[in-house]
Amino acid sequence: MASAETKNNVEKALEEIRPFLLSDGGNIKLLSIEEDTVKVQLEGACSGCSVNQMTLKNGVEATIKKHAPEIKEVINIA
Repeated sequence: MASAETKNNVEKALEEIRPFLLSDGGNIKLLSIEEDTVKVQLEGACSGCSVNQMTLKNGVEATIKKHAPEIKEVINIA
């Protein structure tokens, strides 16, 4: 299980990303943090978006790693 500090840092990263997703009609929800992997769920327009894997890796994962460098991977659970 992730430390409280890691969870806080991941939440901060998601708060930084959320306005961009909301402006496109989507959102993101944190499902869990298991060791060095974050599981999220892209919602709304983001769930069916053809570029969601690119958004996930280039936007979400990069921002989370900036705030919580111990995270190695971000996975979208549909």
